[in-house]
Amino acid sequence: MNIAKIETFLVPPRWLFVRIETDDGVVGWGEPVVEGRAEAVAAVVDALAERLVGADASRIEDHWQVMTKGGFYRGGPVLSSAVAGIDQALWDVKGKALGVPVYELLGGAVRDKVRVYSWIGGDSVQALAEDALRAKEHGFDAVKCNGAAQLGPIESPAAVKRIAGQFAELRAAVGDDFDIAIDFHGRFSAAMARRVLPLLEPVMPLFVEEPLTPEFSRDLATVTAGTSIPIATGERLYSRWDFRDVLPTGIAVAQPDLSHAGGISEVRRIAAMAEAHGVALAPHCPLGPIALASSLQVDFATPNFLIQEQSLGIHYNQGNDLMDYLVDPSVFAFDEGYVARPTKPGLGIEVDEAAVRKAAERGHRWRNQVWRLKDGTFAEW
Repeated sequence: MNIAKIETFLVPPRWLFVRIETDDGVVGWGEPVVEGRAEAVAAVVDALAERLVGADASRIEDHWQVMTKGGFYRGGPVLSSAVAGIDQALWDVKGKALGVPVYELLGGAVRDKVRVYSWIGGDSVQALAEDALRAKEHGFDAVKCNGAAQLGPIESPAAVKRIAGQFAELRAAVGDDFDIAIDFHGRFSAAMARRVLPLLEPVMPLFVEEPLTPEFSRDLATVTAGTSIPIATGERLYSRWDFRDVLPTGIAVAQPDLSHAGGISEVRRIAAMAEAHGVALAPHCPLGPIALASSLQVDFATPNFLIQEQSLGIHYNQGNDLMDYLVDPSVFAFDEGYVARPTKPGLGIEVDEAAVRKAAERGHRWRNQVWRLKDGTFAEW
């Protein structure tokens, strides 16, 4: 079962898919992408393909080692995301060849269904509450939203109270039988985190995500020590070595992204490391259907799993959404905030190849916003 062909597809709204076909006709799919840098990742996939075409598709771990270490220069989001997508596709191939879901190859399922949360947005507390209540009506019992817009290193008392106040109002609107996760997208300085997080404690968030950027990971210990709120981080950590120094800081939730952190192979190892530190796993996944399918395969085989992000209806998905590239979208049917264990082989989904090829003719050039403060200086987006 040798690799015969590797293709990439740049598809809207902001995704990159990879297709691997073996010489006996088995096809696997992966999602290698850095949002806003999809073209660069596609170029690295093409470079890695030079060594992979003609090789045995079943030797996933050997390929992972060579892809991550064989080029001498290592790490970084572009390389690790290219590896991640190829890794996903190889697991898909192997599962299909053996006729079993990937989670069976990871030791078997430890749960029958996976809890998921929904993204909400809005420019006002009223809009946030309306979106949260709508999600609640649809059966979800957890949502996540951004915590604030651009922030300076030390904000005014009014700005701090505004952040705390909006979440107090959101909690009052949805009640206590509903989880709220808050994503600060690395917009806090350590000083702002220490100031704001204690004020959010009455809201009892499920977790606060990425209060600091990864460059300041060493400061997470001071942040976690100053609040009872569970702290989550990891979407911009790309390997077990990145997580090695973060897991002992007192974080509660590790959030590696299956399309950034080396794929199924590496996230499985990160999950095991997290378990040894009493840290739960909640894979980051505001991306497409292949990334979500890969995340779920790990979730079902991971004892310390907490909750899964998914992008259905997220504000980034303009023009195309999560189900558009699937033959059977029912595999992601959310029932009372859970998704059932998939039973089809490989990643458990059937990609609509015709739809992918047609969408790739249009492609995309998605870029994230660049924010600035009032004085014109750069602000974290």
